[in-house]
Amino acid sequence: MKKLLLLLAAACTFGSAAAQSAMSCCARPATASATEAFAMLATDKDFSGGHDAPLPYSYEGDGQMIEFKTTDGQTGHGFEIKSAKPSNKYLFVIHEWWGLNDYIKKESAMYAQEMPGVNVIALDLYDGQVATTPEEAGKLMQGVKTERAAAIIKGAQLYAGPKAEFASIGWCFGGGWSLQTALLGGKQTVGCVMYYGMPEKDVAKLKTLHTDVLGLFADQDKWINPEVVKQFEKDMAAAGKKVTVKEYPADHAFANPSNPKYNKELAADAHQKALAYLKARLKA
Repeated sequence: MKKLLLLLAAACTFGSAAAQSAMSCCARPATASATEAFAMLATDKDFSGGHDAPLPYSYEGDGQMIEFKTTDGQTGHGFEIKSAKPSNKYLFVIHEWWGLNDYIKKESAMYAQEMPGVNVIALDLYDGQVATTPEEAGKLMQGVKTERAAAIIKGAQLYAGPKAEFASIGWCFGGGWSLQTALLGGKQTVGCVMYYGMPEKDVAKLKTLHTDVLGLFADQDKWINPEVVKQFEKDMAAAGKKVTVKEYPADHAFANPSNPKYNKELAADAHQKALAYLKARLKA
């Protein structure tokens, strides 16, 4: 019964107009946050079935795992690649639903190489757990507690220091959390890139943003679909904030090389847009 209710909730939020008219969105808990609503998609077989398990890969480049105190009195973890010279510029990388695996470390290393003078930290919102199958990933994504994830992010921002400037980037699960990272960073936030992640729907929260946002989406995405994106643009306008949206003729996860929907050409274009955006805001 619980699974059925979650499926109905996801359909209400992301489904067709016919599905929405057949069932009121009140079936989704009123307290569900944007990130929790996205996590409900783990019960959707089409969603989980569209994510092939990552191929085995071992990262052997620069960087190291770090620990830091979180605001809930616990310990958080991340993968850090420090700038060769002292810097107060930080890019927070938020993993997909697989967790902080070696693919995310590789992606972090690429940004560190392309953005000298910027410290890159890939945050672990799964507290050390990494999925290798869609079933595991779904359970981990659903198991994330909003309060704990926020405490990890705030802990990383405190680790960076009061004079640091933050930008964030994330994909899928991490796309939504990239926006939440920007919100949590307050006046220290200078940039936010979100790839096909769940937007924040609370206009009052969006009003607290201290940065513009670059949103990279896919117009064939069944979940973060054009209607969701259009509403995000309206909400940002209502909040008096700027969002630049690029919708690609592609499906969800088009920028993930391990996904069957991967589009190399479009992924490269999206990366260049993200890189140019981040460089302009994290000027070292």
